[in-house]
Amino acid sequence: MTWSFVLARRAGAWARRNLFATPFDTLLTLACLWLLWLIVPPAVDWALVSATWTGEGRDSCAPEGACWLFIRARLGQFIYGFYPEDQRYRVDLAALVLVILVAPLFHAGVRHKGWVGAAAIVLYPPICLGLLAGGVVGLPFIETRAWGGLMLTMFMAVFGGLIAFPLAILLALGRQASLPVVRVVCVTFIEFWRGVPIITVIFLASILLPLILPQGVTVDKMLRALVGLALVVSAYMAEVVRGGLQAMPKGQYEGAQALGLGYWKMTGLIVLPQALRIVIPGLVNEFIALFKNTTLVLIVSLFDLLGIVQAALSDPKWVGLTAEGYIFAGTVFWFACFALSRYSLGLERRLARGRPTGR
Repeated sequence: MTWSFVLARRAGAWARRNLFATPFDTLLTLACLWLLWLIVPPAVDWALVSATWTGEGRDSCAPEGACWLFIRARLGQFIYGFYPEDQRYRVDLAALVLVILVAPLFHAGVRHKGWVGAAAIVLYPPICLGLLAGGVVGLPFIETRAWGGLMLTMFMAVFGGLIAFPLAILLALGRQASLPVVRVVCVTFIEFWRGVPIITVIFLASILLPLILPQGVTVDKMLRALVGLALVVSAYMAEVVRGGLQAMPKGQYEGAQALGLGYWKMTGLIVLPQALRIVIPGLVNEFIALFKNTTLVLIVSLFDLLGIVQAALSDPKWVGLTAEGYIFAGTVFWFACFALSRYSLGLERRLARGRPTGR
């Protein structure tokens, strides 16, 4: 009995058990196969077989297939937005610094990852801002209105998370505080920002805030949108963290108090690490939502990846290539969100080792 025969036999058994177990399952399976036959071959033919990959311009595109020349011609703008071409190396350098600082966190042999992560959080923001904005060490200043594309999407997601996550932890702890004033303030903050649509917050932060500030005081438009987005996301994250805190058994608190630990040591060393481990799926879900919600900054004329694709589609030379542009943007977003979800699954498995099963 060869391995191919065994494999075919197992595949047949799996199909009978999962696809053709009952007459209804068989009918449903055949219907799905028929739909796939109607959709997949034409899609593959349009996207790959009949697509145009090389050429000089729009005239080279075949009418029966996708025109990926559009993506190639505009790829630099999709990544860097309107950032000056001779300064784009600064964006690449900022991304490289992020990879160097974060890479040790993904290596199993690295010790003291908490300190490594804290160092990355402290060091990266000033380095990134210095590289992207300039005005220091001889780098020319680049206004934020020139930022855009994938660069702006990643900036909003990373810095929005850096603002929202610590704030969410403080809000979750404050909502469970024994002091009524602290609890009321945190509850009010969370419920207010959770009840306001994100797009409204971004719009009001960019339009109304300059009218409220004293004359002569200005705040960068991108910073306003970033803070507004982070405030809303922090309210959602706070509820996720609060769920983890409530899931903690009372024995953990009682054991920490029996050891003589104060509130902050008990929270930082015992309670919070376990609570965050419980809510990893929920937190990653909020980070994914934050990454996708960065597209809402288009309402205040900030061109993230999706916004820059829409702007490029208005070019008369590339009119009509909407499908190619949105497929490219959607693919980038999907890969980023899928990578986050897979990393969260691996992190859950790694942190679950040695975890007690009972309470």
